[in-house]
Amino acid sequence: MFGRSRSWVGGGHGRSSRNIHSLDHLKYLYHVLTKNTTVTEQNRNLLVETIRSITEILIWGDQNDSSVFDFFLEKNMFVFFLNILRQKSGRYVCVQLLQTLNILFENISHETSLYYLLSNNYVNSIIVHKFDFSDEEIMAYYISFLKTLSLKLNNHTVHFFYNEHTNDFALYTEAIKFFNHPESMVRIAVRTITLNVYKVDNQAMLHYIRDKTAVPYFSNLVWFIGSHVIELDNCVQTDEEHRNRGKLSDLVAEHLDHLHYLNDILIINCEFLNDVLTDHLLNRLFLPLYVYSLENQDKGGERPKISLPVSLYLLSQVFLIIHHAPLVNSLAEVILNGDLSEVYAKTEQDVHRSCGKPSIRCFIKPTETLERSLEMNKHKGKRRVQKRPNYKNVGEEEDEEKGPTEDAQEDTEKTKEIEMVIMERSKLPELAASTSMQEQNTTDEEKSAATGLESVQWSSDGLPKLHPLKPSRCYISWNLAVAPPVSE
Repeated sequence: MFGRSRSWVGGGHGRSSRNIHSLDHLKYLYHVLTKNTTVTEQNRNLLVETIRSITEILIWGDQNDSSVFDFFLEKNMFVFFLNILRQKSGRYVCVQLLQTLNILFENISHETSLYYLLSNNYVNSIIVHKFDFSDEEIMAYYISFLKTLSLKLNNHTVHFFYNEHTNDFALYTEAIKFFNHPESMVRIAVRTITLNVYKVDNQAMLHYIRDKTAVPYFSNLVWFIGSHVIELDNCVQTDEEHRNRGKLSDLVAEHLDHLHYLNDILIINCEFLNDVLTDHLLNRLFLPLYVYSLENQDKGGERPKISLPVSLYLLSQVFLIIHHAPLVNSLAEVILNGDLSEVYAKTEQDVHRSCGKPSIRCFIKPTETLERSLEMNKHKGKRRVQKRPNYKNVGEEEDEEKGPTEDAQEDTEKTKEIEMVIMERSKLPELAASTSMQEQNTTDEEKSAATGLESVQWSSDGLPKLHPLKPSRCYISWNLAVAPPVSE
């Protein structure tokens, strides 16, 4: 059976006997997927070719036959793609799957077809999948896939990627983690993705970016740009014979790309994002590194600085490329009218102590990596689900806030309590015979609850159960006492 399937899928003589661009052929491919849910060495080529053929049919159906997408959605065929990906079937399958998905989303033109593909959240599951990014080919196709998706963003499709209730925006947060990737093409793709995101006029999404990602992303980006500037300056000072002219040209071109990227963000004119970015650029890069190097060439200290020619050149490029008036005016005001000796009068200890505040002018590495900051902000401020108290969820919120040591201690105590309860149950006949002793040892609360014991019976497995004829609702605790009914 698989031999016949391979002939028409791979381009053999059976291909001419079937119209590959048709709903019937898609149904046949669906049959192939259902018969090959587990990826093996024997069928992986068949599955890859099947996915390619499905992609071709979907692109054809987008322009010619809407019933193709109806069938694709009805049979939930995207889940097969995700299932194949999660089986860790090797780089060959991952690369082919990312490539076909990229081609699929690039060539879909109708919004209805796009909605079909984005529904059920399968695309977001692929975005957050743990790929082997040490593989250059996987990295290239993955970031290209994210860039293709970002080109489809608008006020309608953004809701498929940004979840306002869970504060989750995987397309954006997963992309910016590669802002400092060693490969320049990956960094360029990340910049394109962020610009496509910032251009979407969705206030909830933009507020999420400002509150959860703007500070960690811009602070790490500014540090990355500044580190690149120091590398550029070192290249200038050590290359007296101009042997590294090619490297120097690449470093300058890269820095100019950074400035153009910053200007592209600012001219989108998203006010609250511009405020955060302007603050970080002035107080974390331009003033403490560029301008500070103009004033303190002969002074020592641990603060990083660059040579005077490099500083002047970079400042000239800032004024030539960046057109955001508040940033340019503030920078010019400090250079022309500011007393730099007073600006930098703080000791190194004071700067390091307050460097967490963006208003303090210091060029210093962020205390947390971008990935770590995003993970912390993701769980910060999450809404807790309100639950009706009962014996199953009482104390759950307290348990979430306790550490592993406290949990281990509580587990030991609960084990002891359960053992005591079992011992108490074995003594029930004796307890029933000695009611006078029980009255002496019971508390007032247990006495008030004793009136409800008549409605409790014991099942054959030793567990308490409510009397079926008791109309009121009550909760049974593990110390064999019955709490009074809870009012609604």
